[in-house]
Amino acid sequence: MEDEKIIDLYWERSERAIAETERKYGAYCRSIATHILYNQEDSEECVNDTYLRAWNAMPKERPAILSAFLGAITRNLSLDRYRKNHSAKRGGKEVAFVFDELTDCVSKEDGLQSLEEKELVESLNCFLKGLRQEQRVLFLRRYWYMDSIAEIAARYSMSESKVKSILFRTRKKLWEQLQKEGYVL
Repeated sequence: MEDEKIIDLYWERSERAIAETERKYGAYCRSIATHILYNQEDSEECVNDTYLRAWNAMPKERPAILSAFLGAITRNLSLDRYRKNHSAKRGGKEVAFVFDELTDCVSKEDGLQSLEEKELVESLNCFLKGLRQEQRVLFLRRYWYMDSIAEIAARYSMSESKVKSILFRTRKKLWEQLQKEGYVL
């Protein structure tokens, strides 16, 4: 079913919207949740919560890209669950590594929470648009989808050292851009 028709089902408050969303995007959402949580039960719960959030959000807005809308909800719910599960101890798989890698770009004291969200989003979008496609894809696979270095290397037929090198240089560029734009790093 086309995305526009699924969105129409949400607007009509038809329960069929959930079934169609699961059929078309269930595997996609589970993949996002699993890469963050590495726990099947928690991942399934986050995916189910994604459908509830989509159901509640849909009357207020009509997403332009349904997959991105659902992916963002799933990712945010999964990160919240990850933080809850690991609040007392440092642990986890790629999430901990990803956060450690990005702390070089934004200091822990100031963090992402204190930056004006709208300005940061604009800055990141500008940064991503300025990257070569290979850099952009690897950056998103690592820091949005939280794929491991090994998964990225296998997916794009690269050595792990090449992936690490590209990501390191890309993070450095991001740090330089944020610093140039006046963010305290």
